Amino acid sequence: MNSNNYVLIMAGGVGSRFWPKSRNNFPKQFLDILGIGKSLLQLTYERFLKLCPKENIFIVTNSQYEDIILHQLKGITAAQLICEPSRNNTAPCIAYASFKLKGINPYANIVVAPSDHFILYENVFIEKIQQALDYTDKNEALVTLGIAPTRPDTGYGYIKYESAAQNGVHKVAQFKEKPSLEKAKEFLAEGNYVWNAGIFIWKVGSIINALQKHSSEIHTLFEKGNESYNTKAERAFIEEHYPTSPNISIDYAIMEQADNVYTIPAEFGWSDLGTWASLYEAAPKNEENNVIAAQQISVKDTTNSIIHINSKKLAVIRGLDNFIVVDEGNALLIYPKAQEQEIKAVVAELSKEYGETFI
Repeated sequence: MNSNNYVLIMAGGVGSRFWPKSRNNFPKQFLDILGIGKSLLQLTYERFLKLCPKENIFIVTNSQYEDIILHQLKGITAAQLICEPSRNNTAPCIAYASFKLKGINPYANIVVAPSDHFILYENVFIEKIQQALDYTDKNEALVTLGIAPTRPDTGYGYIKYESAAQNGVHKVAQFKEKPSLEKAKEFLAEGNYVWNAGIFIWKVGSIINALQKHSSEIHTLFEKGNESYNTKAERAFIEEHYPTSPNISIDYAIMEQADNVYTIPAEFGWSDLGTWASLYEAAPKNEENNVIAAQQISVKDTTNSIIHINSKKLAVIRGLDNFIVVDEGNALLIYPKAQEQEIKAVVAELSKEYGETFI
């Protein structure tokens, strides 16, 4: 196990597409959404213990989730929480974490990964990550783990890569936004596209150089804190300066501009669990093709649906096909699965109309 390997687990998101189960004060990464007794964050943390010592795993999150994380991850100390005081997208928080890790170990070889993804074949996943770390250790490269597409999905960004490879590592030709169905079918037919899963691997020096070259405003802001990182002055510096950073994703700030971006196409039973339908696809189903999480329930003439009912409630459901039914706390969602992409916008509207109490 290489002591230069570090992991940044990104755990600051709100997960509004999983409303009403996922709420602002307790988002989906902290939920046992799979019903196996562990949260998605706990599963992610345990997965990376195969790759590096527990003290080399850092959680990038929002300040409001500190207590939840320390409660859920018994091996993590408060010093391993990198807390953003405001939500400014992924580029600033990755920049902050990178400068902090450089102060701890200038040879750090870093994996950046979301906290809320489902991975069926964990050993294959770790093998691919190790393959990427071996490459970034020897090359000034920004590597993204690409997911070999299994269907023409319009919900993901795509990465086009060059056919030539060095030890299974391909140069990225182009990043593509979420496509139309026709475009997605074309991408699959071409055979040199992968889904962009937001899993990145790079040496700390490589990402800081990329920030300096392609996102100088962010680089300048966080470089000012070099004397503060890993000292008592760090929090005060971040509280003051972090909210002034540009609100931009790492994809726009760096990955789509840099010329040293590479990908490793991989298949390890991945789902981003971004929506109720993606959870439905990943979860075991009964004879009627339903996914049901409820203690007291009567279901008849209902198919292809996902149903999560608060354990205290008796539910009687009949005559639904392809629906999402979620009863949680002070909110109830009954929505066609085919229109689930609307849920995020619906929640935003509800927040304006009824206030944060229900969100």
